[in-house]
Amino acid sequence: MKPKDQGAIDCAMPLFVYGTLLDPACRNRVLGHSVRTRRASLNGFRVVRGRHVYIVPEPDASIDGLLLLDLEAADFAALDRYEEVPRLYTRETVEVVASIERLRCWVYMPTRALLKA
Repeated sequence: MKPKDQGAIDCAMPLFVYGTLLDPACRNRVLGHSVRTRRASLNGFRVVRGRHVYIVPEPDASIDGLLLLDLEAADFAALDRYEEVPRLYTRETVEVVASIERLRCWVYMPTRALLKA
C-alpha cells in the first residue's frame, strides 16, 4: 500500500469501493452520474462498520467490492469531498483481484483520526 499525494490524481487507475459507494444511488448522488463498475476483491483487509465504514489490515481476510471505472479528475474531487479527505480518509494505491487479473487501483484508507473516533 502506497500513500499518494492527494493533489496528484492518476485517473487511469480505477477506485476500489467497499462501503456506502457500493450503492449505485449513493454513487450517483456523489458523482452526479452513473459509472461503469467491475467486481473485485482486496486481500489482506477486513471491513469495520461503525459510524463510518473503513478497512484495516488482516492477513487472512478478503473484501469483496467494486472497481469504479473511467473516473475523471472532477469525479475524484467529488469522491474525496464525500470521503472527507484528508480528515477521515486518505486515498492510497493497492492491488486487487478482478476475475483472474491483478490490478493496481485507488482505495480510501482510514486516517488516525477516524480510527480513534
